[in-house]
Amino acid sequence: MPRQDVLQELNLWPVWRLRADNAPKPAEDTAAVSAPACAPENRREAILKMDWAALKTAVSTCTACRLHETRTQAVFGVGDEQADWMLVGEGPGAEEDRQGEPFVGQAGKLLDNMLAAIDLKRGRNVYIANTVKCRPPENRNPEPDEVAACEPYLTRQIALTRPRLIIALGKVAAQRLLETDSTIASLRGKLHQAEGIPLIVTYHPAYLLRSLQDKSKAWEDLCFAVSAMQGLQNTAQDAS
Repeated sequence: MPRQDVLQELNLWPVWRLRADNAPKPAEDTAAVSAPACAPENRREAILKMDWAALKTAVSTCTACRLHETRTQAVFGVGDEQADWMLVGEGPGAEEDRQGEPFVGQAGKLLDNMLAAIDLKRGRNVYIANTVKCRPPENRNPEPDEVAACEPYLTRQIALTRPRLIIALGKVAAQRLLETDSTIASLRGKLHQAEGIPLIVTYHPAYLLRSLQDKSKAWEDLCFAVSAMQGLQNTAQDAS
């Protein structure tokens, strides 16, 4: 889709372009761990030592909360596993549950357009994950115990990816990552820290589909994210 068409769909202009970053990242120890993902003892500790392959297996077979009873399949995450950008949503919807990939419905189409507006693309220096890996029934918000059950999975995804910047999409993701009950309105426009990584909060694409008036605010958040990333890249280049 041409850039102008993307921005017009978002009701936005002008065009922002993100500069490429060639700064290498430090190596990460990704030794595989064979401990069962859902062992009742030391479960979190075992998960936080897993490599990508072990983590994917653990998520696909997890029965740590009630959501596994109604899922078609767990939705692990998708994209560049060494991405600078990491986007974290809330939980899979019906289409995500069917296909096994996050953000593949109408909200996913909007998210792809939002990424395109800042010269990003799913799978190209972008990793996408969810706070919980199984669909909550009727697309309800996940319960606190369900979020807690998936907490080590997301924490390990962040540690393995080592992104330069996280964008929390929606209230559930923001509150989980920042360990707060603050509103989206109060969290927007600030550079936070989560798991030692800079983090920016914006609206979930599904919310934007219902609240078109807030698309301009989401664009402000994207512009802020681009500016923050450029600052992080410049800092890394100066330090190298």
